Amino acid sequence: MTGEFDPWVGRVEEAADRISPRQARQMAATLDVAGDYADGAPLPALWHWMGWTPLAAMGELGPDGHPARGGFLPPVPLPRRMWAGGRLRFHAPLRIGEEMARRSEIVKVSEKTGTTGRMVFVTVAHRVHGAAGLAIEEEQDIVFIEMPERFTPPPPVAAPAAEWSARVVVDEVRLFRFSALTFNAHRIHFDLPYATGVEKYPGLVVHGPLQAMLLMEAARARRGSAMPAGYRFRGVRPAFHFDALSLQGAGEGLATVNGDGLVCMQADVAWEG
Repeated sequence: MTGEFDPWVGRVEEAADRISPRQARQMAATLDVAGDYADGAPLPALWHWMGWTPLAAMGELGPDGHPARGGFLPPVPLPRRMWAGGRLRFHAPLRIGEEMARRSEIVKVSEKTGTTGRMVFVTVAHRVHGAAGLAIEEEQDIVFIEMPERFTPPPPVAAPAAEWSARVVVDEVRLFRFSALTFNAHRIHFDLPYATGVEKYPGLVVHGPLQAMLLMEAARARRGSAMPAGYRFRGVRPAFHFDALSLQGAGEGLATVNGDGLVCMQADVAWEG
């Protein structure tokens, strides 16, 4: 497939949206964080992910619940799709209720072969502007792979030494609420027969963005709710709804860790000053 998706590199999509106080309060309830989140209040870091949700009609969805490919994203003929990681720089605050403009561009499409077979990586760069100007620069890495015949976990990564740790529940209810708030219809997060029977996971998959947001909120709580300067995260191992998941941190390093002491997501947060 070398060069097959070159025409998609440089493709741009622009959109505008607002996060309402109600949405912010629903996300706060889902993440178990306190606050009023009134109109005009600062929007916590990463909560912009509630914006620009897919508007595909039911007939425009693929069998996995995602919008069918071939619009903005290239029509990669590999059935399993995952948000593998991302990198963000925070420049200015966004505020609840204000209009946010996002410009998205496909900056890279690459292919390689891994233990699961063929893999196609798509990197999308976003620039988000609010009333104060450029607020966020972000890159998202999306990976497409073959559908496996059985679940084969990736090589284990043992959890590093932690300065703090907190248990977090990632059951079916939290996964449903997060899917609803982000209008994410990917069936691996709420449809257990599909997740186990079609995609061969042992359970419902905990969203990568949910893990990233839980880690961010835990880190911010230890900094007096400060806003970060930068953040990066990478999925290492799937986390499932039955996992005894913990949030852990040491310095700027963060991780979600399952009950077996294995890292599911690695993250790093940078602070101003």
